Amino acid sequence: MCSSLQALGYEIILVGRVLNNSLQIERSYEVKRFRLFFNKGALFYVNLNIRLFLYLLFAKYDSIHANDLDTLLPAYLISKLRRKPLVYDTHEIFTEVPEIQGRWVKKVWLRIEDFIFPKLSKILTVNRSIADFYGKRFSKDIKVIRNIPEKQNASFSKTRADLELPENKFIVIAQGSGINIDRGNEELLISIKNLEDVYLLFVGSGDAIPGLKSLSKENKMEKKVRFIDRMPYDEMIQYTANSDLGISLDKANNLNYLYSLPNKIFDYISAGIPILASELPEVANIVNTYKVGHVIDEISPNAIAKGIDNMRSVGKENWKEALTTAAEDLTWEKEAEVLAEFY
Repeated sequence: MCSSLQALGYEIILVGRVLNNSLQIERSYEVKRFRLFFNKGALFYVNLNIRLFLYLLFAKYDSIHANDLDTLLPAYLISKLRRKPLVYDTHEIFTEVPEIQGRWVKKVWLRIEDFIFPKLSKILTVNRSIADFYGKRFSKDIKVIRNIPEKQNASFSKTRADLELPENKFIVIAQGSGINIDRGNEELLISIKNLEDVYLLFVGSGDAIPGLKSLSKENKMEKKVRFIDRMPYDEMIQYTANSDLGISLDKANNLNYLYSLPNKIFDYISAGIPILASELPEVANIVNTYKVGHVIDEISPNAIAKGIDNMRSVGKENWKEALTTAAEDLTWEKEAEVLAEFY
């Protein structure tokens, strides 16, 4: 999005935070990352909002593009104080994430959302389900721009040997920065325990990783499962392209997951591998419309194992034509046209 706006003639400043394990960022536009005193819990969000408020109060810019509810309050207050245009870009239903259910912080976020959202005029989101959810709730017209990789990013140069992956195994991959609870990863790991010649890759980060590593060890599956830390996109996609099957098994036990459309769906398609997915409306729509995989209606080790076996029996090559068609149609270049018109 930043690159596309830059191509339209905008001068971009991307603002975020930096952690001790954060990767280096090299971009064609300015990147500013805060080092905060707190990096988790309520104090993190307080710290982040104060830093954003102070930064936006004095920085030079013409408009603000706020990503998600945790940046909206300072962005909105400053946009009013300095009379700057504000675009709100909501990538999820933040108040429905499982980590805050049943906690007092949910009420805080809901009050912020209820206070600001009705006053917004320029709103983006990542899929039609979320747009409809907020559109009905606040009687707003919300533009959809999906999080799809650029077409030219699909260049795959490394082999399994280069990546130290087994040559003769059926490789299943679950990837992304959200390998979290309630996303079917535990069931996925157990599902391959008794599957012959199946090798599982977890590539990325998330709060479920420590538990998954313990589960792998308890079941003596270290030779069947490999964990790879988060890495730059161009490196990660090499593992994707060398896999046989991409996994997306989020559970529909909260609205945020129910209406999600994970980036990895498009990464799998771009890399030319079929998808085994759970029955979420946005995900199932992509998989079924383009015929690029199978959707299962139960997240259990047995159901997942059966799904993997079915996909393996079809063979990766038999999905190639459908995946190529989908990859040609689902590109960031098309989404960028919507972004250009919006701005």
